[in-house]
Amino acid sequence: MALNIPRSSEKIAVNAVVHGYVQGVGFRYAVFHYARRVNLVGWVRNQANGTVELHGEGIPAALEELHGWLKRGGPPLARVDRIEWTQVELQYYSEFRVR
Repeated sequence: MALNIPRSSEKIAVNAVVHGYVQGVGFRYAVFHYARRVNLVGWVRNQANGTVELHGEGIPAALEELHGWLKRGGPPLARVDRIEWTQVELQYYSEFRVR
């Protein structure tokens, strides 16, 4: 499935909820490092229901790279079953953090 993300250098923001085996396997820190590598800002955190939630801001191509990496399963010990991906308003974060 292709994402409906505009092709531009103008920054956009997304929220994502990642379902699967994504807690206790270094998932948040892998997302942190990947997001920083592709120049995204925002945050990632565990949710009480076993999912991982993230907010990412950057150019569309970088967000597409993150989405593709997540679809491929993220870090080696994780298993991604489903990703809820929603474009949202920019919050203008200055860096990417693990919460």
